[in-house]
Amino acid sequence: MKDREGDMKRILMLFIVLLTVQINAQTISNMRWSKDPDCGYYKIIYDINGKTNDGFTIELTASNGKQELKNPKGMSGRGISELCFVGKDNIIFWNPRILGYKDEEWNFTLNLKKTNFVFVEGGTFLVFVEGGTFLMGSNDSDREKPVHTVKLSSFYIDKYEVTQKEWKEIMGDNPSYYRGDDLPVESVSWFDAIAYCNKKSFKEGLTPCYSYLDYGSNPDKWPQNWNKLDGNHTKINFNCKANGYRLPTEAEWEYAAKGGIQSKGYIFSGSNDANTVAWFENNAIQTHKIGTKKPNELGLYDMSGNVGEWCWDIYGDYPSGPCTNPQGASSGTSRVTRGGHWYYHATVANRSYVYATDSYSLIGLRVCRNSP
Repeated sequence: MKDREGDMKRILMLFIVLLTVQINAQTISNMRWSKDPDCGYYKIIYDINGKTNDGFTIELTASNGKQELKNPKGMSGRGISELCFVGKDNIIFWNPRILGYKDEEWNFTLNLKKTNFVFVEGGTFLVFVEGGTFLMGSNDSDREKPVHTVKLSSFYIDKYEVTQKEWKEIMGDNPSYYRGDDLPVESVSWFDAIAYCNKKSFKEGLTPCYSYLDYGSNPDKWPQNWNKLDGNHTKINFNCKANGYRLPTEAEWEYAAKGGIQSKGYIFSGSNDANTVAWFENNAIQTHKIGTKKPNELGLYDMSGNVGEWCWDIYGDYPSGPCTNPQGASSGTSRVTRGGHWYYHATVANRSYVYATDSYSLIGLRVCRNSP
């Protein structure tokens, strides 16, 4: 009798697991399409069912009864030229006339492909960066020496630099010299970047990473003028276990810029040709809309050029030996910025440093979060 009861319990548990998987699984439904009689383009509409914030791409197969085309040229829309998410009425456009087809009738099938992107509240695209070991630094300049081995845990980092629209939604102002919702925010100090990370964390119900002395983690409750004195930067505490938003460490930044475990060893982030991946002195006289150059191996945009990006670290000499999850020098007067900017190009190993109170139209930020 007890054996039968045990079997029934195991069967019930298996049923619950399978039911949970089915509920949480993402599926395409309500797929339909129409053809424009004049232009010949197809409008393909579909829903994605499920319960997740993950982003997806679409694998589309078009069939005219004679042949099948997988991901044919000329497609655009959600899942093709941009990520798609759980929800209704996602749309893909495709015109077979681009490929020389005229009056054929086409049928379509769609498959979901999970990406390494995660969509979270506030419009932030986070990219998963799998941990690993890499060589940090270079022999090109004394600042970048010595080349040393660094081991990092996995983390998430923003696909884009923080935009002015995102900044205004959290901070309520826009300090940028060059204005535009889709331009990277700039003219922000390191202190400003720290406050942004904490306030964004609060807004999304996450545990902030930073605190000021024993005043807690709410920047609005920190002492007056806490962000006006350069020396106060050493009074910011970093809770590296918190799940909120934060600045990347310098090592995390360089690892992500190099493409993580997918790195192809490029000089710049995503290419050996700065023009293809960066807005910099040869092609820009100000900041540009985020994400308009080629991304790197991880799908990260503007890691080279556009604006320099604040890191957590105090600037100092690199260690001479291997290290794990380094967080920079223990003391110093400045904080690290990385990535070059629209007025100057920089390789993935190039380092800069700026006082924590300083702000320029050349410097913005990119946020990251711990991997659970």
